[in-house]
Amino acid sequence: MHITNIISQYFGKFAKTEFPSFFQKIINGVYAKIFKLDLSEFRGAKYYKSLTDLFTRELAIAREIDEDKEVFISPTDSLITQCGNLDEDLALQIKGMEYSFEELLTYNCANNFDKLKNGTYMNFYLSPRDYHRYHAPCDFEVKKLIHIPGKLYPVNLKYLNKQIDLFAENERVILECIHEEKLFYMVFVGALNVGQMVFEFEPKVETNTKIRDIQIYDYEEKFLKKGDCLGYFKMGSTVVMFWEKGFVELENLLGQSIKYGQGICKKLV
Repeated sequence: MHITNIISQYFGKFAKTEFPSFFQKIINGVYAKIFKLDLSEFRGAKYYKSLTDLFTRELAIAREIDEDKEVFISPTDSLITQCGNLDEDLALQIKGMEYSFEELLTYNCANNFDKLKNGTYMNFYLSPRDYHRYHAPCDFEVKKLIHIPGKLYPVNLKYLNKQIDLFAENERVILECIHEEKLFYMVFVGALNVGQMVFEFEPKVETNTKIRDIQIYDYEEKFLKKGDCLGYFKMGSTVVMFWEKGFVELENLLGQSIKYGQGICKKLV
């Protein structure tokens, strides 16, 4: 097990501990102040029973989402660190740092590589201050979930600029998705500190454990609606989306902070 996994497991034990109420309020308040949490759509920091509870908080006020059926919405509150057209199989984790989606998705998705080449992609970075639940970007069918154990390097801009193939080295969960017979992938990348990801439609998934083998779950008629909560990160991380060639046209969002529910691209057909 890599040192990043060990550190994350120990921090995870602290984060999920429910301390006495007065002490927990102090922990939550300090965290909210340090990371400048905007809790206007949530309960106050003092109401959460643990740091993990605060971090994985649910919206207390329903958020409006773009209901246009031709539009994909952002699955998360995040910073768009990179997006654009794939160069064959190459994407950017950050400017100047290329990686192959084939390495990220692994041979388990090889039958779809040709569809993805020269398609489009977008990277969503979730900072410690962000809302950490992730949602369905459109109505879609989940065909496959692939859990790939790995390291848990930080995914902030500093590490994206220095760690080659960071996304492909870190633990991740891949969703293979179909929308109106078109293919897209969502890749949820684990990160330092806790490193756990939860998927509400698949409770068998356990990340940052002693599991070292790739786990694959296949589905028949597993449908999700636009805006459905898919699950949540138990500390900051990244989502990467890939669309097959000719599927969507991306909005120009590079370097922008966006919210779950905001439109990120439109279907071309």
